[in-house]
Amino acid sequence: MSSALAYNKEFAFNAICPYYTMFPLEYPMKIIRKHREDDPVIVDPFCGRGTTLYAARRLGFTSFGFDTSPIAAAIAQAKLASARLDDIVSLGRDLVSTPSSKMPDTQFFKRAFSSKTLKQLCRLREGLLAESRPTHESAILRAAALGCLHGPLVGGDSPSYFSNQMPRTFSSKPAYSLKFWREREMLPPDVDIMDVIKKKLARISDLSSDPFGRLSNVKCSDARIAASYRNIQDASLVITSPPYYGMRTYVQDQWLRMWFLGGSEDVDYSVDDQICHSGHDAFVTDLAKVWKNLSKHCQDGAHLYVRFGTLASAKSDAKVLMRRSIEECGEWKLLSVRSADTAHAGKRQADYMGQDSTAADEFDFHAILN
Repeated sequence: MSSALAYNKEFAFNAICPYYTMFPLEYPMKIIRKHREDDPVIVDPFCGRGTTLYAARRLGFTSFGFDTSPIAAAIAQAKLASARLDDIVSLGRDLVSTPSSKMPDTQFFKRAFSSKTLKQLCRLREGLLAESRPTHESAILRAAALGCLHGPLVGGDSPSYFSNQMPRTFSSKPAYSLKFWREREMLPPDVDIMDVIKKKLARISDLSSDPFGRLSNVKCSDARIAASYRNIQDASLVITSPPYYGMRTYVQDQWLRMWFLGGSEDVDYSVDDQICHSGHDAFVTDLAKVWKNLSKHCQDGAHLYVRFGTLASAKSDAKVLMRRSIEECGEWKLLSVRSADTAHAGKRQADYMGQDSTAADEFDFHAILN
């Protein structure tokens, strides 16, 4: 077995749910190892699917993360959970056996999922939405369901996804999907969703491993708001990757997962609660708010590592935007800027976005709290 395959198997938990934008696990792992003698408390204010938090857990350190996306927060929360496979599957089967009160009646849902699969999916959805507080079992079950919700049709008798043909990392829009399926006469697989989830989780070797974290250390909240940092004190290491300027469709590109977490059956284009992308000045000011908030909850000499890039279509300079945001904050001193091609090895975030991506240059920034 190659070292790459061994690495992927060992850290399979980090891949519990594909996500459209993510940095590689190697990035936070190398940084945390560099600072491990400091016994760091780690924060990621744009935690995405929780790669930084997972790296911190694997290396035995406390971490906190938040993200405005409920999907990101749900996946990241699972990265801190620990539970036995049998207990997770048992919970899922209990929820799937409970009648649901409502099923979507749109042409999209009827063609996206078989009747049997959609009934099970709605029962699981309602059961998870009804819980007052997530348990470790439900956090992992929720993230696994999000990861299996949609994806490509593959040959064989054991599908890996619930849906008709779709991308793994984002949800194609209903009209486009219906046209695609009808033109190709594609029908959804008739699957038992807990069989699919069990198959996915059985590949993860560290579902019940120690150390695990507190689920409450991950919140669905806005890094620009001071209250998001309420439970964080004396953090010493920040590792993060803000949305790249011009990437403003996170919610819409994840609309089907948003539905599973309690959202609308339709694509909601009105949601826009992330960093402002209306202009460079507004974007810089919003980032500066985040760095300012962090400075109030970090100890003197804390380190800030940021991976940040540009979209070719956005006509922006990542280095200029990041430098300006740090200068506007006034609390951090920028120490270095390196190309993500060479700094802290591993695939770039752009490499995960596909061949048609407009992602361009990416850089790793390192600053220290004055």
